Amino acid sequence: MVDQSIRGRLRRTVERWRRDYSFQTMAGACVSFCVTLLFAFYHGYLGLCFSSAWHKSIGIFYLLLTAIRGCVLLSEKRNTSRPEEMRRVCRRRIFLISSLMLLLLDLSLITPIVLMALLAKPTNIGIHPAIAMATYITYKIIAASLHIHKQKRAPHQNLLISELRVINFIDALVSILTLQSTLILVNQESSDTSSMLPLTASSSAVIYSIIVITTLCMLRNGMAESKATRPEP
Repeated sequence: MVDQSIRGRLRRTVERWRRDYSFQTMAGACVSFCVTLLFAFYHGYLGLCFSSAWHKSIGIFYLLLTAIRGCVLLSEKRNTSRPEEMRRVCRRRIFLISSLMLLLLDLSLITPIVLMALLAKPTNIGIHPAIAMATYITYKIIAASLHIHKQKRAPHQNLLISELRVINFIDALVSILTLQSTLILVNQESSDTSSMLPLTASSSAVIYSIIVITTLCMLRNGMAESKATRPEP
């Protein structure tokens, strides 16, 4: 009897996952929240143990990212018991707050990006963790890119759902920078890293520009959508 009940819940969850885009996003955000928190602690641990400014700064980034996701998830959980109009009001308020936090997040990236562009040495984690990280980051980039395209066509009209997808995309872009730093470190004994300074500086600048532009476009589109859905006085 218990097994049938568990199977029934799993079946209903899978069915809801397939048809409900908002549920997909929120469930994925819960998983990402936990993973990002682990990344924050991991980089913070390396930063403290090995006095690595790069790991400390990227750990701060992941903490801010966790706070933004947590703010959105908590708001949506509380919205389940509210009337629709109140949900929209709360979403507009949380969107504004989390967007300001996202701008702060972009500013927090300046330090790790400068350190990486200058080839400041983080902690060597070895080739096997680097390969695992590369595989995971490749998945994140593909998934985030697909969902960014998908959410544009989804008729959910939820500011926070759109914001979560943008946050996932920014997270994936930052992962590219992390992977770049890791791969340079793994191969630095067999190559002259000073010759890679122009490449790392230019690639970091390009990725950071994309992150800032993505954030500003999200804020612009979100404010326009919020204004369009606001009831007339």
